[in-house]
Amino acid sequence: MATALALTAITLAATLAMVLRGPRARAGALALAMVGGPAILAIQVWDTGPVEQLRESPLLFAAVVIVGLAVLGVGAAAFRRWPLAVPIAVTLVLPFRLPLDLGDGQAVNLLLPLYVVTGAAALAWVWERFQHDPDLPSDDPRPGFADVALLLFVVLYAVQSAWSIDQGQAVEQVAFFYVPFSLLYVVLRTIRWTPQLAARCLGVAVGVALVLAAVGFYEYATRHVLLNPRIIASNQIEDAFRVNSLFFDPNIYGRFLILVVLGVAARMLWARDNRTVLITALVLVVLWAALVLTYSQTSFVSLLVGLAILGGLRFGPWKAFGTVLAIGAVAAALLFAAPSALNIDGFDGDSLDDATSGRVALTNGGIRLFANEPVLGVGSGAFAREYRRAEHAGQSDAVAASHTIPITIAAEQGLVGLIAYLVLLVAVLRRLLRDAEDCPARAAIAAMVIALVVHTMGYAAFLEDPVLWVLLAVGGSLATTASAAGRARREPRVPRAARVPRAS
Repeated sequence: MATALALTAITLAATLAMVLRGPRARAGALALAMVGGPAILAIQVWDTGPVEQLRESPLLFAAVVIVGLAVLGVGAAAFRRWPLAVPIAVTLVLPFRLPLDLGDGQAVNLLLPLYVVTGAAALAWVWERFQHDPDLPSDDPRPGFADVALLLFVVLYAVQSAWSIDQGQAVEQVAFFYVPFSLLYVVLRTIRWTPQLAARCLGVAVGVALVLAAVGFYEYATRHVLLNPRIIASNQIEDAFRVNSLFFDPNIYGRFLILVVLGVAARMLWARDNRTVLITALVLVVLWAALVLTYSQTSFVSLLVGLAILGGLRFGPWKAFGTVLAIGAVAAALLFAAPSALNIDGFDGDSLDDATSGRVALTNGGIRLFANEPVLGVGSGAFAREYRRAEHAGQSDAVAASHTIPITIAAEQGLVGLIAYLVLLVAVLRRLLRDAEDCPARAAIAAMVIALVVHTMGYAAFLEDPVLWVLLAVGGSLATTASAAGRARREPRVPRAARVPRAS
């Protein structure tokens, strides 16, 4: 219970940093979340290999802490001086993970570069607001319903860890993902985003994607995968050679590629000159070739959905709907005429489970967990243990989620969490899609978010993906700006003759 209360307090502090009115009050709430997240994580990993080695060497431990604080301080000072460097830095480090050996055969892949940038940006944000004159109004935008729904969903996850049999997993989810990404969301949401700034960040993302694509091409050419022993082993026995570049999974690599592809495609669809069309077409060819080498079926489906959304926003919903129907018809024909092309030997449960890498069994197991605890679920972070216990599966069959986000949420958080998830989706999509056809940047973000949500239906990682938080923050800011501009245009102007003359 104490762990659940601590998690709830930390996530609630991150929420208050968004919804409180006073700049200093918001800064205090964000500072509490900044300190609380690492503190509860430190308690969780206190006896693990790397931390234990640091504790055995006080000088080394002190040096690591001092260097870490110095890096954050220097980064915060730089971001205070150049605030628009924050989104560029976030975009640059967003996909990169670093492996960390925890000992006893356990390893994690940490978004360490992103944590450093987030920590420095959050520290600069707190610093700026503590120095704000309390007699002056705040320039920060007021949160909308989608902002509150997003952050309260995280609070709900923390609350529901109270009855979980695996609170350690819940702590890791909150400390590694939900709290730092909430801090990042608050910082980015209060930046004055413009289509030009979003385009600049897309250019950075394209550069990163091209570098990662080059690594993927190298892996395919040399038949040597750089990371993830499981992919290396599977490539020895599978017909298709899958690459994952500097990611630890081809599906996550594919997810990143499709999001960049959608951004570039939006730039092409709304382009006004042939030069832009030619350049974006060349970039799309390279990124598509890189995506093909991942053999990520979930990424292909998500890309098609995202392109359909772009088409609907650019050319009208009926044309996009017709395109989706045509693609669906072709896919259905392929499925029934040549199932072996999709690695399907039949349409029974076992064949479909093999074709989907075990996802059918995981989905069925998740549904049974939900049926056992339909209202409140088995508790946040408890899916893996509850699944193994209910399905009598061994440690070798360990899973963290069902790979289908709604089922994972239903199993862990019950109807309460599932309803909160659906409310969040409706609120977010309503904000992103409203009048998005008038702005290429907003259209791209809407398509990216929908594609990412579709991807989570086959490969999980919903709020655990920092890209989603960044897209929601940028899309929310652009939507707020567009809404304010629309209201200004609709306000009737006072005729010159009706204006009250100023006293001389």
